[in-house]
Amino acid sequence: MSVSPDLARPIVDRYGRVHRDLRISLTDKCNLRCTYCMPAEGVPWLHKENILTTDELVRVAEVAAALGIVEVRLTGGEPLLRPDAVDVVARMSAIIGEDGPLELSMTTNGIRLPQLAEPLVEAGLTRVNVSLDTLRRDRFHDLTRRDKLPAVLAGIDAAIAAGLAPVKINAVAMRGVNDDELVDLVAFARDKGAEMRFIEQMPLDAGHTWTRAAMVTGEEILAELEQVFEIAEFGDRGTSPAERFLIDGGPTTVGVIRSVTLPFCGACDRVRLTADGQLRNCLFAREESDLLGVLRSGGTDDDIAALMHTCIAGKLPGHGIDDPGFLQPDRPMSAIGG
Repeated sequence: MSVSPDLARPIVDRYGRVHRDLRISLTDKCNLRCTYCMPAEGVPWLHKENILTTDELVRVAEVAAALGIVEVRLTGGEPLLRPDAVDVVARMSAIIGEDGPLELSMTTNGIRLPQLAEPLVEAGLTRVNVSLDTLRRDRFHDLTRRDKLPAVLAGIDAAIAAGLAPVKINAVAMRGVNDDELVDLVAFARDKGAEMRFIEQMPLDAGHTWTRAAMVTGEEILAELEQVFEIAEFGDRGTSPAERFLIDGGPTTVGVIRSVTLPFCGACDRVRLTADGQLRNCLFAREESDLLGVLRSGGTDDDIAALMHTCIAGKLPGHGIDDPGFLQPDRPMSAIGG
């Protein structure tokens, strides 16, 4: 791997945001059918021949590290459905960036963690976020259209036992769906020694049915928690999407991600790579940069680096959800990667 000195520089957009976090989708496939993500019948999957190979993924990560990327988060779909997910982690964790080895984390629904948590840790995975919107089995089935709550709970236990830390539990707060479980979810995470994180629902569903009225705001989430817990702001948010709050004086914390009502776009340091090799400079981007084409047409490492710089140079100041002309991305969250 060789990137020319004039290209081996930090990825900075025209607003001065330095990009140090690369989100890589390993697959668009998922073994759940969450109602806020995709329809019951699912969505058309990407063709296998268009999915980046492990060699291609590692090559992109190596170039990214030369450009100042220090953290890679593996996402999906469900990343652990990729047969060689452990090998991907092992090879990427061996990449050396400016701060040492790349920090490897993953967002998963947890279903395969009972089998894979230990191998993932041995391969170099450091942290994991597990998606869990409800603790009720019947409600989980209604939300995901699958009876998999016991498997997810076992996955959380396996992640903790394997030494992944911190384990963060992500929940999308939805009005009339799970907004009566916010306190229970925090108590569950506290008892596990994990961190609960609530996310405002974003317009990223395949059916384009999102409405602001159905979204539970971060302010409402905090107001609900304050009825039971003592809440205090904690730490500097930095480039993190989550505001963190101490629960009852700590050490338990809860995170709230107000992507819609209190966007963190001004500090965003993320760039995304879809499973089919498209670079996205924003979760809500309407345009993509074709890295797959560069990789499979004999492109050099300089070509990859140049495309990354060009992609980020075109990044807008914000996601524009509140703009009158906002258009939801054509791809659903499962195809973009979190």
